[in-house]
Amino acid sequence: MTTLAATSPAAARSAASAPRVVNVLRLHLTNKWTTLGTPLLILAFIFLVNYVIWLLIYTSTPGGDREAVQGTQYSGSIAYVFIYMAIIGIQVVLRTFPFALGFSVTRRDFAFGSALLFGVLSVIYAAILTIMSYIEQATDGWGVGGHMFSTVWYGTGSLPERFSQEFFGLLLFFFVGAAVSTVYLRWRALGQMLLWGIIVLIGLAAVTLITLTNNWSAVGQWFVDAGSYGVVLWTLPITAIAALFGFRVLRRATPVS
Repeated sequence: MTTLAATSPAAARSAASAPRVVNVLRLHLTNKWTTLGTPLLILAFIFLVNYVIWLLIYTSTPGGDREAVQGTQYSGSIAYVFIYMAIIGIQVVLRTFPFALGFSVTRRDFAFGSALLFGVLSVIYAAILTIMSYIEQATDGWGVGGHMFSTVWYGTGSLPERFSQEFFGLLLFFFVGAAVSTVYLRWRALGQMLLWGIIVLIGLAAVTLITLTNNWSAVGQWFVDAGSYGVVLWTLPITAIAALFGFRVLRRATPVS
C-alpha cells in the first residue's frame, strides 16, 4: 500500500505529460514539407543524378563491363540524406522551441516530444531506405549495376540488420543536430565557436596520437573487424550523449527572437 502511494504521483505525472508530448509532436509536424517532403525530394534528386551516372558508365563500357560498374558499390551519395536529418534536428529546436514555450509547453515535454519526432522519422526513413536496398538488389542495380542503397558501407545483411543500421544512423544525426542547436540557444554564436573549436581540437588530438603511436593500421583493422553494422552500433553511446546533453542545455536555453 505504501509503495503504491509513493509511486502513484509519479505515474500520474507521466500520464498527464503524455498528451503534451504528443502535442509537441503534432506541433513539429505542422509543416510536413520540412520533415517529410524535402527529404524525399532530396532522395529522389540524388537517385536521379546517380542513375544518369550509372547509365553513362554502363552504356559506355563494352557489354556493360561488370568490373567498371562494380565501382559504384563504394558510393556514399546516401550520406546527403543523413546530413539533411541533422539539419532537421537543428530546425526543429530553433524554429519550434519559441512557439512551444508560447503555448505553455514545458522544456521537458518539448525535449521528449522532439525525441518522439526523431524516433518516428527514423522509423519512416529507415523503412524507405531498407525497402529501396532490396529493390536495388532484386533489379541488379536498377538494371545498370548501380549501387546507392546497398553498398559496402550499408544496406546489406539481414532485414533486422539493414533496418536497425539505418535507424540508428538516422537517430545519431537527428540528436547531434538538435544538440548543436541547443548550444546556440543557450550561448549563441560564442557557444557555437567554442563547441566547434573543442570538436576540432579533440579530432586533432586523436589524429596526432594515432600518428605518433603508428596505430593507423590498427584503426583500419578495427573498422574491418567491426564491419559497417558494428561501427553503427558504436554510435549509440554518441547518440545517447547528444540526447542527454541537448536536454540538459535546453533546460536553461532561451528562445531566439
